Formats: sequence, C-alpha cells, structure tokens
Amino acid sequence: MLLPDSEAELAEMIRAAHAPLSIRGGGTRGVNAAGEALDTRGLHGVRLYEPGALTLVVGAGTPVSDIDTILAEKGQRLAFEPMDHRSLFGLAGEPTIGGVAAANVSGPRRVQVGAARDHMLGVRFVSGTGEVIKNGGRVMKNVTGYDLVKLMAGSYGTLGVISQVSVKVQAIPQAQATLVLRGQDMAQAIADLTRAMGTPYDVSGAAWLSQGATRDQSERRIRVEGMAGSVRYRADKLADLLGADSIVTDEDSAALWQEIRDVVPFANQDGAVWRISTRPSGAAGLCDAIARDGIKHQAIADWSGGLLWMLTPDTDDAGTAIIRAQVAKVGGHATLIRARTAAKTIPRFQPQARALEKLSSGLRAKFDPRGILNPGLMGTPL
Repeated sequence: MLLPDSEAELAEMIRAAHAPLSIRGGGTRGVNAAGEALDTRGLHGVRLYEPGALTLVVGAGTPVSDIDTILAEKGQRLAFEPMDHRSLFGLAGEPTIGGVAAANVSGPRRVQVGAARDHMLGVRFVSGTGEVIKNGGRVMKNVTGYDLVKLMAGSYGTLGVISQVSVKVQAIPQAQATLVLRGQDMAQAIADLTRAMGTPYDVSGAAWLSQGATRDQSERRIRVEGMAGSVRYRADKLADLLGADSIVTDEDSAALWQEIRDVVPFANQDGAVWRISTRPSGAAGLCDAIARDGIKHQAIADWSGGLLWMLTPDTDDAGTAIIRAQVAKVGGHATLIRARTAAKTIPRFQPQARALEKLSSGLRAKFDPRGILNPGLMGTPL
C-alpha cells in the first residue's frame, strides 16, 4: 500500500506508478477499484481556518469527525450534511473530506443549500501524470476554462487524487424542529413535501419513509432550522397547512435526520440498496411502476422525492433491468450502492449515454492519459 504524507510525495508516487492505482481515503464508501492501494489518510490536517470568513482549508485525508469537532468549537458546521456510509456497509474506518469531495457526498439539507460541490471553494489534486493542479481558492469566484472544482466533485478519483480541499462552512442554527405525519401513502406525502418546499418557511429537510423502512406506519418528515422563535413560528404554520402528528425538536429532530442521512433503516436488513435520482413529481409513479414489474421494495424518499433510496431483494440482478428501464422513462439515474450476495456482475453506476461517455472518456484521457487512476471504476461491478 502506498501511503504518502505530503502532496509532493503523492505526486512522486503517481509519476513512478506503472500499474493501476486504487485510490482510497477512509475506506467507508464501499467503492474499490483494481490496483495497488493509494491511501490518502496521510494528507491530513487544517491548513487554514477563518471562522469570520466561513472558510476552511484542510488536507484531503482529514477525518470528517475532526472537521465537525473543529467547526463546532466555533459554532459552525458543514452545511451540506455529508452522509456517513459506515452503517449501511457495516464498515469501520473514518470518512475523510477527500472522499466526501471525490464522491460529492451530500445529505438531506441539499434541498436547501445545495450539494457538496456547491460548498467547495477550491481543490488541489495530482493528475495521472503526477502534475499538481489547483483550482479555485478561498472565496467563490468565476473562472475561465474548466471548473475543476465541479469536475473533481463526483469523479471518484478517476481524474486525479485530491490532496487539499477548501470549503465554505455555515453557522449552526439555534434550534430545529421536524414535523412528523404518519400513515400517508407516497404520492400524498410527496405532494406535501413539495408544497412545503414552495412555502416561504425555509424548509431544510423533506423526506418520506415507507412502512417497511419504519417497521410501523409510513412517515413524512419536514424540517425547519434557525432562531428559536422563528423555528416555532414556521413549524406551527407548516402544521396548520399540512398537518402533523407531532413536532420533534432539537436533539430528537437531529436524530431523525441522521437516520435519513445515513439510510439507517436499511443498514441491518438483507437486500440490495439503490440510490435513484429523479424528478420529485415522478418519484411515486416510478416506485409504483417498479412494483408492478415485480420488484418488491422498501423506499426512503429524500429531497422531496428527488432522491430515492430503495431496498430490493439481493437475488438475480437485484432488479437492475427493471429499475434502470423505469428510471430511463422518467429521467434520472440509478446507482447500485450495495449488493452482498447476488448482483456481483452488475455495474455500480448506470451506463452513460454515448455522447456523455465520449465526453467523460475525453476528460479522463486529458487528466489521466495512462489510465492508472481507479481504472474502469465507473463501469465496474461491485
């Protein structure tokens, strides 16, 4: 295993490589490519933190838990609420900020503040030729040419190995509250979630869990955050508009959203886990169509239905042909996140359209002409 402890050493290791490299950080995302392991955890530590400017610059191998602690001391947080995959995969290790950036990992608050890439001010990375490249900086600004920050977010290490990340952070709100309503079907719940997002009440979370996911009744959850008085007012207004069996506050509210963020209801259940991005207006119909085609499933609808987590039987192809065909009809993409027994030959990522694959291949050829960084990852099975 290669374990660089500086950016210069990382660049030298990549230049000297003559075989594929499998890029990894904390090893918690369940993504592994063939090749010699290149571990980025040695690239850790705070390079710059300016609480007044809401700016943090850290090495890619810095654990997210360390960042959470550092920010909390100043009453701040990562606004995009990155998911922790460990419970879903049953893995140990520590998620790193480089892994979050490389996979564009975002949580329930994305409906309000955007994805991880929207909070990345800049990156430093090493290309497949061993060249150190930097893009962006400590403040948001327009750039010409490639927006490498956006390209690196979600590239899973196939364009370069991230060595440093600059992120915009956010103040922790004084209070939060979650409206909970039980027993709604998916179509009715998603209609409520989209109505909530259309109000002036600044909703920061909108999700629905199926009966199988809760092991009881289905459950709709709507979150608001901010000053205590404002949170109470907005929660009451939303309850008047949409109804609520209960309003859960502060730590209890946070626990509900950590459960959704980390897809905890599926963690200890057998089955394949899918992550499906689609239009909120098509989410309920998509689930109905998949069920009609014979794929039994449980579902968690986050982002007002724009993100579907689906648990299906881990047999045959885990529903791949049906799920991806139905997703293609409504628009979106389906990623196979976990398959423990069957479906080992199924590509994790949905195959790209020919034009998009040509563009992606061109970018990989430019930044990694030898094809040594996580080769084939986007098309390989679990």
